[in-house]
Amino acid sequence: MKTQRPRVLKRIWIISILLLFVLAVTMVIGISVGSTGSNFKETLFSLLGIEKADAMLETIVWRIRLPRVFLATLVGAALSLGGLVFQALLRNPLAEPYILGISSGSGIGAILGILTGMSPFPGVSLAAFAGSMATLLLLLFMTSGKTMLKKNILLLSGVMVNAFCAAFIMFLISITQDDRLHNIIFWLMGDLSMADLPQVWLLAAVVVPCTVLIFCLSNTMNLFLMGKELAQTMGVNIKVITAILLVATSIMVSATVAACGPIGFVGLVIPHLLRLIVGPDHRVLVPACLLGGSAYVVLCDILARTLPEQGEMPAGVVTAMIGAPLFIILLKKSS
Repeated sequence: MKTQRPRVLKRIWIISILLLFVLAVTMVIGISVGSTGSNFKETLFSLLGIEKADAMLETIVWRIRLPRVFLATLVGAALSLGGLVFQALLRNPLAEPYILGISSGSGIGAILGILTGMSPFPGVSLAAFAGSMATLLLLLFMTSGKTMLKKNILLLSGVMVNAFCAAFIMFLISITQDDRLHNIIFWLMGDLSMADLPQVWLLAAVVVPCTVLIFCLSNTMNLFLMGKELAQTMGVNIKVITAILLVATSIMVSATVAACGPIGFVGLVIPHLLRLIVGPDHRVLVPACLLGGSAYVVLCDILARTLPEQGEMPAGVVTAMIGAPLFIILLKKSS
């Protein structure tokens, strides 16, 4: 045990440093590139305070691109970790952070916020977060007691909640006839274009504590995969740990969806990909998913901004277009 711990710490440091370098490169590219063009040298000098750029570039970098890249970083980290936790709780590598209906409940709240004329932030974001919390409370009520420990009941409850919320979202869309329909559809695709620093700080205040908690319980998630009986013999209170991980992850994912809408395939593809690369140890997977998911969403957002000749597309479209075929390839390789 004593010889294994330094080995695990060494792996964590090596993988974290490599992925941190990848994330740093993608963040610099994300801040330097946009629909208005790119200038790596001026942007980098402006960020480091070496040389002052022109006023327009300063505004674009500090007020538009920098908050957007930070938001993409937090979103990628939260969704990737959310997928990893749900895969451990449900003991299913195909689980993803929206599997329990959190995103659909958030969607109902956001649509109601848009229809009632709320501002994008904080109005629609707060409405979306309230919708996801209501969904979480409903799910906890449905699976209270010993049923929370049964993964099939938890999974089926989430699927039913998801289906009901999806039907209600379709109803709300069907009765919307004006320009608000475009805002609803754009939000449901997952959009990072409305990022600003207050939104980033608010999301960070939720994501960072949840991330620390998940990392502290990473070894416990290893025991979960070995079975409930073994975990109990190792002194793990399965019901309490399951509730803590479920609530903390759901709150983190809810805050993410409230900030930018549901961005798909991140929590499904990144944990699966990194598990094939670094192995099944959650002590290594948690920091790997944190940094790898962040870099992936930043990269997808760069493509969302630069691929269209005019304007941009929602980041969720790019993550789905890349994530779906990539996941099929990963499934074939893992099988």
